[in-house]
Amino acid sequence: MLSRGFSWRWTAILLLATGAATAQVSADGALDSRLKRLEGELRCLVCQNQTLADSNAPLAEDLRREVRELAVAGKSDDQIRAFLTERYGDFVLYNPPVKRTTWLLWFGPFILLAAGALMWWRIGTNPSRPDSGAPEAPSRDDDATAAARGQALLDAPLSEPRRAAPVSPSTARR
Repeated sequence: MLSRGFSWRWTAILLLATGAATAQVSADGALDSRLKRLEGELRCLVCQNQTLADSNAPLAEDLRREVRELAVAGKSDDQIRAFLTERYGDFVLYNPPVKRTTWLLWFGPFILLAAGALMWWRIGTNPSRPDSGAPEAPSRDDDATAAARGQALLDAPLSEPRRAAPVSPSTARR
């Protein structure tokens, strides 16, 4: 009889310990899923294009450890985000809030896109720009200047070294 009572006690102790371990595993599972979700919302400060959950940088490991300690201490997700934002700024959030200090971050790409489209439209519709396909017709002044230069070259004696006539800006374009 003594051995039977002893075995029942051990069985009861083992069942209680197993139940407590199962409860702890499920509590740890809930904490782990909460931490994974929270780490997916936070940016690695070293990698910048990765979340804390995806990064292998030493600083990311430190931040994951700190987030876990805050969560185990009973802090809510909002309190953890607020703590990290206060410490590292809005940059630590993978999806920062729209506020005055982040306007350039949120609206900057659209402003650059609109400015580029405006420049493209202005260049395409500028009426003062000559058509590059048609050659420019020479003016009468250009013809008279060219004729005078040609006549000066023909009238010059052959014994003198020939010098080029000065080029006017209107004939240099040709």
